[in-house]
Amino acid sequence: MKKTIALWAALTTLALFAATGCTTADADSPAPAASTATPSAGNKAPGAPDAPEAPDAAAATAAAYRKWGLKPLAPPPAPPAKKPATRTAGGPVPVISDIETDQKIVFITIDDGAEKDPQFVAMMKDLKVPVTMFLTDATIRSDYPYFAQLTAQGHGLANHTLTHPNLRTLSPDAQRREICGQQEKLTKEYGTRPRLFRPPYGNWNEATRAAAKECGIEAIVLWRESMQIQNMQYQRGDGKLHPGDVILAHFRGPSELKGRTMTQMMANLLRHIEEQGYTVARLEDYV
Repeated sequence: MKKTIALWAALTTLALFAATGCTTADADSPAPAASTATPSAGNKAPGAPDAPEAPDAAAATAAAYRKWGLKPLAPPPAPPAKKPATRTAGGPVPVISDIETDQKIVFITIDDGAEKDPQFVAMMKDLKVPVTMFLTDATIRSDYPYFAQLTAQGHGLANHTLTHPNLRTLSPDAQRREICGQQEKLTKEYGTRPRLFRPPYGNWNEATRAAAKECGIEAIVLWRESMQIQNMQYQRGDGKLHPGDVILAHFRGPSELKGRTMTQMMANLLRHIEEQGYTVARLEDYV
């Protein structure tokens, strides 16, 4: 009688499992893993925070460029293990207008410091395009902190004399005072001693090189292209960028740019670079 009751109970249990679609787990099989899927907005617990989204660097970069009406530049390549432009021990200070490279990179340099547009600081923070600033004390002394904002972003600091004279018209001693004096000013104000120097108007002579060497300068940097308001002036006859070119621009405002702002001028410059398939690298990584 007991065996008949036990058999009847077992058959009843199996029938119930078959009817509901349930099965018993095999004792030797692993238990199902807990789900790691993020609940959708429709089934997440009331009051539970939304799952954080993974950051998308490419989307953030595109949004930053779009804010300024631009297309993103390609990321620059890793800098070379050995800088292609250096001063040999005991040798003269090299004078360069471009850097030897086969990479499609150019370098942006900005001179003087007369214009101090706060929107330019915001633009550089958004775009993270490296520039090197060749600063003249006579034009920056009214607002040293403005350029501190740009150096804090990682932009290069370089020497462009105390008063912006034509150095070829000065004696060797006067040239030395202009260059060494600005070295001291910039070091005092920004805590960094410049390695690079640009003579005003691109005018220099051998006395300039000697003074630059005495003042601790490692290279005199000229340029291959200069940015105007909307277009660039090219030194080469083919009228286009070449790998390693140094581009000259200026801290200028609407009074010198026919009503355009410095950010508009910079946007035009970046368009020229992007349209020719180039990107911008950091000059100090190459010289």
